[in-house]
Amino acid sequence: MLSPACPSRTVLRHVVDRWTPLVVTVLADGPSRFGELRARVGGVTPKVLTQTLRSMERDGLVTRTQLPGVPPRVDYELTDLGRSLQAPIDALRTWIHTHSAQILAHRESYDAVGS
Repeated sequence: MLSPACPSRTVLRHVVDRWTPLVVTVLADGPSRFGELRARVGGVTPKVLTQTLRSMERDGLVTRTQLPGVPPRVDYELTDLGRSLQAPIDALRTWIHTHSAQILAHRESYDAVGS
C-alpha cells in the first residue's frame, strides 16, 4: 500500500474521500433517493454527490435503480460490499468522537505558537 504503484492506493483514495463515508452512513439505513441523500449528507453540492455516487457505483459499493414514474425515480442502495464498509466507518467515527477534543486542543496550541 505504501508503494505509489500499489492499486490499493486508488481504492483507499475513493473509500476515504470527503463524502463516501457520509454516503455509506446514510445508505446504511436503507435505499435513498438523490434529494433525500443530499439533504441527509448535508453540505454537498449536487455535482459532487453525483460524482461520488458514480464512483461508488463503479467500485461496486452502491447500486442505482431507476424506477418508472413521472418524474422518474432513482434509488441508491449499498451493495454487500458497500455495507461491509459500515463497520470500519463506525470504528473511525468512534475514534474521532473519543479524540476530537484532544486534537482540537493540539490545533489551538500549535496555532497559538504561530507555527
